[in-house]
Amino acid sequence: MGNGTLLGAGVKPEDINDYEGHYRCLASNMLGTAMTNTVELIVEMLPKQDKVSKKLRERESLVLECNPPKSSTPPLIHWMDKSKFVLMVHIQESGRVVVGLDGNMYYANVVLEDSREDFICNAYYSDARTILPQEKISLRVTPSNDGVSQRKPRLFNKSPHHHTAVLALRGHSLVLECIPSGWPTPSVSWRKKDSRLETTSAREDKFGRWLRFDSLGQEDDGEYECQANNTHGGTAHGFTVTVEAEPYWVETLRACSTPRENLRLHCQVDGIPTPPSPGPRPHPDVDLDPRRSVSQGVFILRDAVLDDTAVLQCEASNKHGSILHNTFIYVSCPQILSSDAVVYTTTEGKDINMQCETFGSPLPHVTWERDGGMSLLTDQRVSLLTDGTLMMSSVESEDSGRYTCSIQHTNISIDAYLTVLNRTMIVSGPQHLRPLRGTDALFNCVFQTDTQLSGPQVIWKKKGNKLQETPNKYIVFLNHTLKVANVQSDDSGEYSCEVITKMDHVHATGFITVVGVSSWSPGPGCPRVHRGVQRPQEEAPWREMRRTSGDVSHLELLLQPHSTYRFRVLALNAIGPSPPSQPSPAHSAPPAVPDSNPGNVKSESIDPGTLIITWDEVDKRLHNGPDFRYKVFWREGRMGHWNHDEVDGPPFLVKDTGTYTPFEIKVQAVNSLGGGPEPASAIGHSGEDVPEEAPGDVSVLVVNNTARVSWSAPGRVHGKLLRYQLAQDQPDGGEAARGDGEGEVTVVMVDGNKTSEEVTGLRFYSQYELSVSAFNSKGESPASTPHSFSTQEGAPGMPASMTFESPSETELIVHWTSPERPNGRLEGYVLHYRDEVENSPEKVVLIPDDVNQHYLGSLKPQSHYVFRLMARTAAGMGPPLTGKGHTLLDGGIPPSNVSLDAGEQTVNLSWVPSDEHRNHGFTFLYSGKDGAGWEQSELLNSTQGFYSLTGLQPGTRYRFLIESGGVTLWKDVIETKRPGLSEVSGGFATQGWFIGLISAVVLLLLLLLILCFVKRSKGGKYAVKDKEDGQGDSEARPMKDETFGEYSDAEEKRSASQPSLCVASKLGSDDSLAEYGDSVDIQFNEDGSFIGQYSGRALALRESSPPPPPALLPILLSVFQSVACPHPTL
Repeated sequence: MGNGTLLGAGVKPEDINDYEGHYRCLASNMLGTAMTNTVELIVEMLPKQDKVSKKLRERESLVLECNPPKSSTPPLIHWMDKSKFVLMVHIQESGRVVVGLDGNMYYANVVLEDSREDFICNAYYSDARTILPQEKISLRVTPSNDGVSQRKPRLFNKSPHHHTAVLALRGHSLVLECIPSGWPTPSVSWRKKDSRLETTSAREDKFGRWLRFDSLGQEDDGEYECQANNTHGGTAHGFTVTVEAEPYWVETLRACSTPRENLRLHCQVDGIPTPPSPGPRPHPDVDLDPRRSVSQGVFILRDAVLDDTAVLQCEASNKHGSILHNTFIYVSCPQILSSDAVVYTTTEGKDINMQCETFGSPLPHVTWERDGGMSLLTDQRVSLLTDGTLMMSSVESEDSGRYTCSIQHTNISIDAYLTVLNRTMIVSGPQHLRPLRGTDALFNCVFQTDTQLSGPQVIWKKKGNKLQETPNKYIVFLNHTLKVANVQSDDSGEYSCEVITKMDHVHATGFITVVGVSSWSPGPGCPRVHRGVQRPQEEAPWREMRRTSGDVSHLELLLQPHSTYRFRVLALNAIGPSPPSQPSPAHSAPPAVPDSNPGNVKSESIDPGTLIITWDEVDKRLHNGPDFRYKVFWREGRMGHWNHDEVDGPPFLVKDTGTYTPFEIKVQAVNSLGGGPEPASAIGHSGEDVPEEAPGDVSVLVVNNTARVSWSAPGRVHGKLLRYQLAQDQPDGGEAARGDGEGEVTVVMVDGNKTSEEVTGLRFYSQYELSVSAFNSKGESPASTPHSFSTQEGAPGMPASMTFESPSETELIVHWTSPERPNGRLEGYVLHYRDEVENSPEKVVLIPDDVNQHYLGSLKPQSHYVFRLMARTAAGMGPPLTGKGHTLLDGGIPPSNVSLDAGEQTVNLSWVPSDEHRNHGFTFLYSGKDGAGWEQSELLNSTQGFYSLTGLQPGTRYRFLIESGGVTLWKDVIETKRPGLSEVSGGFATQGWFIGLISAVVLLLLLLLILCFVKRSKGGKYAVKDKEDGQGDSEARPMKDETFGEYSDAEEKRSASQPSLCVASKLGSDDSLAEYGDSVDIQFNEDGSFIGQYSGRALALRESSPPPPPALLPILLSVFQSVACPHPTL
C-alpha cells in the first residue's frame, strides 16, 4: 500500500504456506535508507481430534490433555464443562486440580464428584482473537474397594532427584512448575539452594504448584528445588535457572553538526552472551570516504560538510535475538533567529537585555561589539547569557549607540540600537510641614524628565491612597503644587507626589503635623502649682507639687525640714501648659530631729568570731538637720546590756563574737538636734564555720523506680542548716549495673528542715550508691557512709528506631534497633501489623530477643501497612513504636508542594522529592498576564528538587500551574522584582540645596552659642543672682551661712554635680519634696515646659515614702486680686 504496509489480499488457502518466513521494511530517500526489525510470519493449521473417554477408580491420579496449535504467542487455556443451570462453567482449580503450563489439567487424585461427560479445553489466541475448542472428554470415576488409603507423592512429568535446566532471558517472565499426584493431596514448598528465596523476585502461585518470576534479573540466577509431601512421604525436584539477556542499548545514536566539525557516534550495546561490537554504518549505497571510519562501535566523521547529512543504522545480535536503531547526521549552517536593527529604549540607571538568539548544533559562539569594534565584555556591567543575550546593568547616557552581534568564524551578524534617556527626577519634593490648625499647607513637586518623554503624569497620594481634587480642600495647581486648605487634625499624615512616564516613575514623600498655640486669657481653667528646690550656689529643676481646680487662689503645702523653696504657678488645659508665673521669694524650713530610722537592719557576717551589721542608708533629703550619723546597738541574745557606737555609714564590725552566736541588733538615725524614733530590733548572727559531722542513720526503701530516703540531722553544724545533698552514683545500667562499672553521679538538693525525701525517676534494673551531706553558708559537711540499693526489673522502653525495606511489590522487611533502656533482660519482641485500609484485621508476630529484623511476604502490591513494635521483659511489654511502610509503588505523581522565589527575570522553583514517587517526569505551565495563553516548561524529573525559569519580564505577575490526569495539583502566583534605581551620577557638594543647608546649620550653631553665653552671664532667665548682688543685706548670704551650714565640700563631692543651665536638666533636685504632693511628679525646666512630657522621661520616686515631718509649715501663695485666674486657650 502507499503508506508502506504490506497487505496479503486474495491469497488462496492452499497457497498460504508459501508466505511463511521473515520480512523487513526499508525506507529510502536522497539522504539515505532506514530499516525496521525483522518480522516473522507463522502459518498455523487447525488440528483434527477425536472424542476421548476415560474411566478411573477413586483416588487415582489423572491428566486431561489439551494440545492446541502452536503459535508465536502461547494461547490462554480454559477448561470448562456444562452444568444443569449454566451453559458453560470453568473447572474450579485447587491444590488437587491444577491446569499446567502445557495446558493439560492435572488431578492429584480423583473423587466421585469428578465424573463428567463433557470436559472441553478452549484455547484463546489473543493476537488472532480466536478461540479454538477441543473435542469433548468424558470421565467416569468408580468407587475403590482396596484397602490402601494412602499413596506417596509423585511429580507429573518430572523425575525425582533430577534437575531441569531452564534458560531464561532478563526482563522476561518465567514459571517453574511442580505438580504432584498422591493421596492425601500433597503440599508443595519451594526453596533456593544457594541463598534465601526472599532475595529473589519469585513468588508462589497456583496453590504452590508454580514459582513465578514476573521480570527476571541477574539475582534470580541459581538453583531452585520444589518438595511435595503428604502423610505417606515426599519427593523433590531441582531446577537450574540460567538468566541471559537479549541485546539491549547502553547508548543510542543521534547527532547534529555544523560545517567543519568532527563527529563521533557511539553505538554501545550489551547482552548475555555479549554481542559482537557493532558500529554505526551508512547505507551500502553510500561509499565510505577517507573522512569516515568505524572502529570498535564508534563512527567517526571528520570535517563535516553539508553533503554529509545521512541516515545510519546500528545493529547488534546474539543467539537470543537482534536489535536495530536508525539515526541520522544533520549538518546545518548556524543562524541568528533574532530580528535585525531592533531599537531598544530605556532610562539611566536601568538594566537592558538585547536579544541575539542563534540556532546550530553545537550552539554557535556569539560575540558583541560596539560601533567602532570595541569589545564589551571588559565592562563589569555587561554579561553575556548562554542564549546570546547581552545584559547591561545600570546603563548611562554614554551607552547609547549601535551594537553588533556576530557568530564567530562566519560573516553572519545583526545590529541593535540602544537609546538611553535621562531618568525622571524630583528636584523639589514635599517637605515635613507643621501648620497651625485652620491655616493652609502647600506641598511642592518640581521634577525633570527627558525631552523625548512626553506627557508625564503627576499623582498626589495621602497615606498611600490617591487624592481626589476638591475646590474647598485639595487643590492641585498647574505647576503640580498641592494645596491642603484649612488643615485640621485629620489632615495629619503622609503625603506623596508620584511622577509617572512611559519609561519610569519616581515619588517623594512629605508629612503634615497639625499644631495648636497656647495663650493666657481670663476665665475658668486648671492652674497647676510648681516649686523648685534651691541648693547652695546652684538651682534645682522645677517639679510639680500640687494640681488643683481653676477657682483656687491659695494652697497649704507640707515642707521638708532643713530645705529652701521657691514657687511658681502655671495654667493647664487640654492643649497644654501656659508660660509659668514669676518665681516667689525663697523660703527656708527650720531643721528638726530625724523622723525615720534606717531600714533593713541585718547581719551579713562572713568569718567566725565576727559580727557585721548592715542597713539601708537614709536619704540625704530626710536628714532634717546637720551632723547626721547612725547609732548602732548590739547585745548577745535577748538579755543583758546594750553596746552601742556611732558611725557615718554601714557596715559596722564587732569582733570576738564566737561562731554563729545570735545577737539582737538595731540602728537609730541622729543629727545635731537629737535622735530619731526608737528603732526596732532584729536578730543577727556572727560568722558561720564549716559543718563537722555528717548526717546519720541513712536508710532506703525502694518501690518500682522510686526510692524513699531518710536520715537523721547531724550535730555541730556551726551555722544555719540550709539544705541537704543526696548524691546517688549510678553505674552504666543493665548487666553493667551489677558489675564494677562506674556511672554518672546525680545530685538531689533537699531543704534543711526535712529528714526524708523521695527520689524518683530511677532506672529500672540498676544498682545505686547513695550518700547524704549537709550544707550551711560556709560549705559542706562530710558525706555519710555510702548506702547501696538496687531497683526492680521493669517494662522496657520502646525500640529506638524502625525502618522498612520493600524488595518487591509483595514483600516488606522490617528493621529495628533495641530499646535504649531495656529496664531488664529482654525476652523478645511483639510485632503487630495490618493493612492501612479501615477495619482490616491485625496480625501478631512473636520475635526472639536476638533478632532485629523480620521478613513479611505475600502482602498486597502497592499497599500501605501500619506497624506497632513492642519489646518485652519479665515485667511486661513496653510502649509500642509505631510506623508506616508500604510495598513498592509503581509510577508517580508530580510534586504538589512547590516553593517560589523570584528575581528580576528569573523564578526559582523548589520542592522536596517524595520517596514514594521517584524519577517521575512532569512539566508545569506558566502565564505572564491574566487571560494570556499558558506556556509549558521543559520536561523535569521529580527527583531533582529544583528548577530555575529564566527569561521573564521584571515587575510582572506570573501564574504557575501543575496538573496531572486533569486535576490541578498545585498553583501559585508570584511577581518578579522590579529593577532598582541607581544613585545620581556626580557629587552633591556643588548642589544649591546642599550649600544652603550647610549655611543654615552654621548660623543655627552660632545663635545657640550666643544664647548659651548670655544665659551663663545673667545667671538664668529670672536674674536671681543679679537681684541678690544689688542688695547688700540680701537674705542670700545669711541663708547660705545659717540654713545650709550642714553642707560641706565633701558632701558636695559625694553628690551628683548639678547640670549647666545651658543644657536641659536630666535629674531632679535631691532636696525636692515632690513626693509629698497629691499628683504625679512631672519635671519642668526653667521656662516652664514639661520636660517629663516631651522628653519621655519622668522623675523616679524613692522606693519607700518617708513619714511626714514633725512640724507643719504652712505657706500661703497669694495671687493679686487685679489678675483674674487665667486659663490657656488656642
